[in-house]
Amino acid sequence: WKILLALVKNIFVCLCFFLFGKHALVKSWADAFGGELYSIVTKYSGSLLLQKKYKDVEPTLKIKEVDGLELVKKFSEQMESMLRRKVEAVERLVEAAEDADLNHEYNSSLEFDYYNSLLINDKDENDNYVELGDEFILEPNEHFNNLLVNTTYSDIQLPTNVYNKDPDILNGVYMSEALNPIFVDNFERDPTLTWQYFGSSTGFFRLYPGIKWLPDENGVISFDCRNRGWYIQAATSPKDIVIIVDVSGSMKGLRMTIAKHTIVTILDTLGENDFVNIIAYNDYVHFIEPCFKGILVQADRDNREHFKQLVEELQAKGVGTVSKALTESFKILREFRDAGQGGLCNQAIMLITDGAVEDYEAVFEKYNWPDRKVRVFTYLIGREVTFAPNVKWIACNNKGYYTQISTLADVQENVMEYLHVLSRPMVINHDHDIIWTEAYMDSAAQSLLLMTTVAMPVFSKKNETRSHGILLGVVGSDVPLRELLKLAPRYKLGVHGYAFLNTNNGYILSHPDLRPLYKEGKKLKPKPNYNSVDLSEVEWEDQDEILRSAMINGETGYLSMDVKVPVDKGKRVLFLTNDYFFTDISGTPFSLGVVLSRGHGEYILLGNTSVEEGLHDLLQPDLSLANEWIYCITDIDPDHRKLSQLEAVIRFLTGEEPDLECDEELVQEVLFDAVVTAPMEAYWTTLALNMSLDTEAGIEMAFLGTRAGLMRSALYVGSEKISNKKFLTQKDKESIFTMDHFPLWYRRAAEHPPGSFIYSIVSEDDSGNPSLNTEQEGGKRKKAFHTLHPTRPVGVQIKLDLLQRKFWTAMQQVGASAIMQRHNFMLLISKLPCLLLTACLLCFSCRVTMYDYQAMCKVPYHHHSGARPLLSVRICHQAALPGLACLLQGISSLTLRLQEVFAFSSFWHSDNLADAHRHKKHDTLQPCDTEYPVFVYEPAIRETNGLIDCGDCQKMFVAQQIISSNLLLLVTDTVCDCSIFPPVPMDAKEVKYILLPAHNASVKCERMRSQKLRRRPDSCHAFHPEVSRDRGDARAWHARLAPLPRLLSPV
Repeated sequence: WKILLALVKNIFVCLCFFLFGKHALVKSWADAFGGELYSIVTKYSGSLLLQKKYKDVEPTLKIKEVDGLELVKKFSEQMESMLRRKVEAVERLVEAAEDADLNHEYNSSLEFDYYNSLLINDKDENDNYVELGDEFILEPNEHFNNLLVNTTYSDIQLPTNVYNKDPDILNGVYMSEALNPIFVDNFERDPTLTWQYFGSSTGFFRLYPGIKWLPDENGVISFDCRNRGWYIQAATSPKDIVIIVDVSGSMKGLRMTIAKHTIVTILDTLGENDFVNIIAYNDYVHFIEPCFKGILVQADRDNREHFKQLVEELQAKGVGTVSKALTESFKILREFRDAGQGGLCNQAIMLITDGAVEDYEAVFEKYNWPDRKVRVFTYLIGREVTFAPNVKWIACNNKGYYTQISTLADVQENVMEYLHVLSRPMVINHDHDIIWTEAYMDSAAQSLLLMTTVAMPVFSKKNETRSHGILLGVVGSDVPLRELLKLAPRYKLGVHGYAFLNTNNGYILSHPDLRPLYKEGKKLKPKPNYNSVDLSEVEWEDQDEILRSAMINGETGYLSMDVKVPVDKGKRVLFLTNDYFFTDISGTPFSLGVVLSRGHGEYILLGNTSVEEGLHDLLQPDLSLANEWIYCITDIDPDHRKLSQLEAVIRFLTGEEPDLECDEELVQEVLFDAVVTAPMEAYWTTLALNMSLDTEAGIEMAFLGTRAGLMRSALYVGSEKISNKKFLTQKDKESIFTMDHFPLWYRRAAEHPPGSFIYSIVSEDDSGNPSLNTEQEGGKRKKAFHTLHPTRPVGVQIKLDLLQRKFWTAMQQVGASAIMQRHNFMLLISKLPCLLLTACLLCFSCRVTMYDYQAMCKVPYHHHSGARPLLSVRICHQAALPGLACLLQGISSLTLRLQEVFAFSSFWHSDNLADAHRHKKHDTLQPCDTEYPVFVYEPAIRETNGLIDCGDCQKMFVAQQIISSNLLLLVTDTVCDCSIFPPVPMDAKEVKYILLPAHNASVKCERMRSQKLRRRPDSCHAFHPEVSRDRGDARAWHARLAPLPRLLSPV
């Protein structure tokens, strides 16, 4: 009874407290602390001084309105001009290569030494250079990612399976020596050029500048230029392919292994402009992916990888009947052709078998003769030649190609032959189509930077072989996508603005939300599907795909959308209204989009400052500029490449470097901001010299930023005492201006009401100090960012213990301590009970679901959650409160993500974040879709309170917003213990498309079968009336070109 009476007494006291003046009392505590806090951060940030300085110059400011459509058109024209220079360089290489071949006489006994990229600079045991490995001078070059290169000469790479002294190789290498002076001349004409190369149809790869090629961990050179997307796209037109594979009992063992490898190799020759399906046959016909029955699917990376997994599961049994499989294939190809679907160019069937015995001629008569719109390529597997005439007949009577594959080593070369057949119409016409590839990472240059390649085919112009349509190879040059986006300067787009590029197939070339890499252990690796991320997967608010369709169709226009933008690696979300402006880039399959956010990207403020005045303030030591921005072009002239952007601007203004080309509008903005912010240096210095270490210990740094990319900072403690030495440095990209984004603190401040501060707990460096997820308090910091103007936020970095001291000081001033002790109430400073967050989640409808279509999940993915249902809350006074914490910090003025709510506890499990799943070494990761919750912070709601049912008792809480901040004060009683309840689950969860066999399997299938809008390439070369069908001539051609002996029969 005593326990019960005590409980009733406590409940009664608490209820009285809540009913009579609870809001006013807690508000007084919040106001007292808010006033104390505002005083500190205002003083040490210098916000009032900076506000006054900008107010003084307001009358002199000019407001320039940004015309989004004109801006995107201007950027597009500049990109077109840049890309046109790359095309001209490639055209010069094509002309030189074709002329060199025309003047070269094939010599089967040619002896010729060349620089083999694998062997250069290698010596034998006698200290002599090995054959084909003479001295080749290599020097580091910043323009080529600091790799060791030779910019005066190219060298030759060959795959392991190609003999480096084969007569065809020697003749081709000798002929292509003529490209060396063209490489060098191109680079001198356009210093922004990167890698230039020639990929030969015989397998060698001439690369400029020359490099030392390293084998993989197995000592193998697997790179084959003929398998690269740029080579295949330039060599052939779009194609619809049906692969038919014999899985009858006779295919068991090595034959099935060779057949599988053959299918995979064919798949590797396909790209996003191609369409494909695979049919397996024995006693009956079945599609290896039942969901794709009766259709063709785009041969993007996702589908190709999916097919490869299914191919590995094929098993041989039964008796083979090829006619039914051929019938099914012809039907699919005809239906797609008649419906205007697929590639609408080349169509082919690839038949992989160890023999064909039944009557199949009737199938060809019905579906393919006499027009022969579908080519049939046949691959006879194994050494047995009994059925060779039958298999050869099938190919020869359907404009195809026959080859026999006896070993795994034969697969690569023999599969590639079909590309020569498909290229003949284009070669005979001498149509030098220019192709641009999707985004990819350059493995040859050992780089993780995204590239696109411009490439053109190289043909033999000799009259005696014209009807054979001999493809000599493909010439190409890489274009780093970052170089393209430099033409869309960040400062012109505003704090949340950005530019992005996509292809004719809707795939992203470049986008700030594209995350092509993931971490495996300590190593960054490309995601398997990094270059097939669709525009709808990053701009996923475009539910009706209006933006996507318009850009794929190459339209010019404008669209406005309300969007949820994830920032800080998905931890926070901003709610914005974005204006999208888009147009095509002429001469390419690409479209450009420019995004301007309402309130930030619509106007540019221009000030008027003299060069002399601005120069003086630019030289102050506390000032820095965004080094990734282009104030001045420093990457063309070698003498300028070592200059920082600040050094370049100063030399430009002083006239020391008259050849420097600078953005005068941006430089003028920098000068203006430098002058207006100059008094901050003296102000911060004075404060630092007069600080009281007793009352103000814990204030570490003040900083500011402007839209022009200018930053100033000042230390209030010695640099050795700074908790996080990475902040505002290149080691913490999120805290500085980069090509991709404004600093995170800048973006957050831009969305907060002017005149107030936002606070954020930041994690420490690797020095052993507590991190964001720990419950320890020592060494933690908060940053307060003050918003004066959307383009000029100022901030201060302080330690958390200073806030705690100031908090208790403020509480003592209003007598809060005595009240809390008397009534057993607690103000949460260091730990937030999960229970209170649970109550908030249920009480207020504030959850927003976000999606990540670029996540990586464990395989197999298992999600275990021991969480109970959310607890019931008895009293709720508001309908949309932000999540709560002690001195609770919001994500911005609009949103609050619960990772920050849980900043003082371990409730947020970072290993399940949507963009970075931590995993053990033995775990395998694969691309997946995930969803995760975000909770909306509503600044208009000032307070709330409630009772939480904890079973044997009820816990009361009151929350009050702290003025001029994004903090909330949470007050709760200490009597009721609710610690038995588990954490609130906040993990990112994989979106499963197969849950219930009946319904969700069909949902997944429809998703896989869906054909998104795409724009086909402009040109098609399917047939030519002069293509030779004389097998003797064709055989002679292949005898001259083939680097390895093999049994072939072209038609």
